[in-house]
Amino acid sequence: MVRYSTAIFLVMTGMSIFHRLPAQNPIITTQYTADPTARVFNGKIYLYPSHDILAAPGKGRVGWFCMEDYHVFSSSDLTDWTDHGVIVSQDKVPWVRPDSYSMWAPDCICRNGKYYFYFPSSPRDSTYGRGFVIGVAIADRPEGPFVPQPEPMKNVHGIDPNVFIDRDGQAYLYWAQGNIYAARLKDNMVELASAPVILQELPAKGLKEGPFLFERNGIYYLTYPHVQNKTECLEYATSDNPMGPFAVKGVIMDESPTGCWTNHQSIVLFKDQWYLFYHHNDLSPHFDKARSVRIDSLFFNSDGTIQKVIPTLRGAGVTDATHMIQPDRYSNISTAGTSIGFLDTLHPFEGWKTALERGGAWVQYNSVDLGSRPLRSVSLRLSTRAGGVLQVRADALDGPLIADIQVSPTVTEWKIVTSTLKTNLSGVHNLFVASKDDRPVEIDWLRFE
Repeated sequence: MVRYSTAIFLVMTGMSIFHRLPAQNPIITTQYTADPTARVFNGKIYLYPSHDILAAPGKGRVGWFCMEDYHVFSSSDLTDWTDHGVIVSQDKVPWVRPDSYSMWAPDCICRNGKYYFYFPSSPRDSTYGRGFVIGVAIADRPEGPFVPQPEPMKNVHGIDPNVFIDRDGQAYLYWAQGNIYAARLKDNMVELASAPVILQELPAKGLKEGPFLFERNGIYYLTYPHVQNKTECLEYATSDNPMGPFAVKGVIMDESPTGCWTNHQSIVLFKDQWYLFYHHNDLSPHFDKARSVRIDSLFFNSDGTIQKVIPTLRGAGVTDATHMIQPDRYSNISTAGTSIGFLDTLHPFEGWKTALERGGAWVQYNSVDLGSRPLRSVSLRLSTRAGGVLQVRADALDGPLIADIQVSPTVTEWKIVTSTLKTNLSGVHNLFVASKDDRPVEIDWLRFE
């Protein structure tokens, strides 16, 4: 099953194409995405990631990061995402080398009704110095169209721009170039108002990059990826001033257990809950330069310190029961007899499958909204060579029985099987799908009707 667009819309502004993307972790499964900056504009989450593509001879450096443009995505529920298409491309920015494939981690901020999109890249010529510089594109709406400024910012050399506007209206720019730098911004948001300074209090050893600063209860939190050992973990430091000095507090997320070398974060408050946006190489497990954005909930202790975030596949958000529910993005699975794999290892964007390999194997998927109107049936897309018996229950393995699914032994290819509901529940529930005999069954998705 292809886990993406169920609707395509043409809008009047220049034939932009919107793709609706229902997903859990990773939240975008139509393309590789990384370095996510999440912002709340007009009551919705807008996501500004970088866009990994696979390099090829004559198109970037094979085996390395390769990025030629930026998309923007939006969501009102953290589950259904809209791809608003390309907003900035390397071949349409006057100062960017058009074959650089170096459109790395961006940011976007709103001020006085304008949206300022900050992005790094390699310049077209030596006029702007060596290495990366940072430019700005401006729009009237968070999804664009964005108009790149003809020149990059002066006196800003590096990557990973991040902008913060304090309560008094002063704006700050942070970026990385070996160290993490900070400077005040002028009101026009495209020029520095102070000389750059290095934030000296951060760990001296190991790569530091990807700054993202936010404020909560008068505390300024500077978050950043840091290589303590072999790969990047996410750390944070705090201060009572946006320019520091900062005190290192600890780790937000540990190193990748599977060896993905990079991570990159943003932290945002949305509908009274804090969320960590980050990336991993879920859709490219053997090549960590093709990454995908994830979300997980983030919590604070009473003293303002951040609780460590443990990555999940379930992610965040509530799933509508009448949409495709992807149990491979599980909240929990049985310790034996359950496995997750790609539907097609040659085409990872087609998604994953859940294999219940023996009796008693189960998978748990949290936060499904069964609504308030009666539902009649549940359908599963599944495959089995020998048939089988599945049960769907609510809230616990021995919770209310929602459906018994008798699977015919003639089902050898992927097929949709439908069963009438035995219990009709309403509201939000956790779902459990369990095998009741030893005949293996593979599940793609389930959906209530």
